[in-house]
Amino acid sequence: MWVRRTALRLPDAADPWHGTVACAKAVAQGEPFRLLLVGESTVAGVGVERQADALSGQLAVQLAVRLSRTVCWQACGRNGATAAETLAASLEMPDARWDAVVIVLGVNDTTHLTPRWRWRRSIRELVRRFSCCSEQVLLTAVPPLGSFTALPQPLRAWLGLRAGLLDRDLRTIAQAQAAVHVPFAAVFAPHMLARDGYHPSAEGYRAWAAGVADRVAPDGQDV
Repeated sequence: MWVRRTALRLPDAADPWHGTVACAKAVAQGEPFRLLLVGESTVAGVGVERQADALSGQLAVQLAVRLSRTVCWQACGRNGATAAETLAASLEMPDARWDAVVIVLGVNDTTHLTPRWRWRRSIRELVRRFSCCSEQVLLTAVPPLGSFTALPQPLRAWLGLRAGLLDRDLRTIAQAQAAVHVPFAAVFAPHMLARDGYHPSAEGYRAWAAGVADRVAPDGQDV
């Protein structure tokens, strides 16, 4: 309750939440790489002012370079969203084809104490939903809440342990449903956090995007 009352609340990144990143080396007649990100506040770009500096925009830039292709990207995130809420919103999205769908969830299900059986069910349905319209579905690891400086101890450590359990579920589901689990490196180290101590800064998002790009296009191979 104290954290909820005192936490610094940052806004979503400004529009636009979609765009195209051109690549000078792209083959003129080649189709653009279509990238969709869905999930919680980090997909909404909280922590930076522009989506270009958030996970979606920075991932699009890095993939354009790695793949030598134009990338068309779209971010569909909501601050505070849980996996169940993201699943419900995804069912209302118009049909479209994607080359990669990146699912970014876990913080709110950790802090809201979502039962793990419900978390697993929602994630399984999300993977199934997007596997039908995407060449590749990626599940980013549940952020390590034990590193969030905005959280006091011992709450920080306890939520960190719970986030680890939800992330274990993600790894199991990814393996069972032919999705890709994307672990974190040092994205949430103190020097990579925004001023709220809870979301990544532009530097943190850049490092996060690099980790996702490694799984979408390892060694720069075409997809």
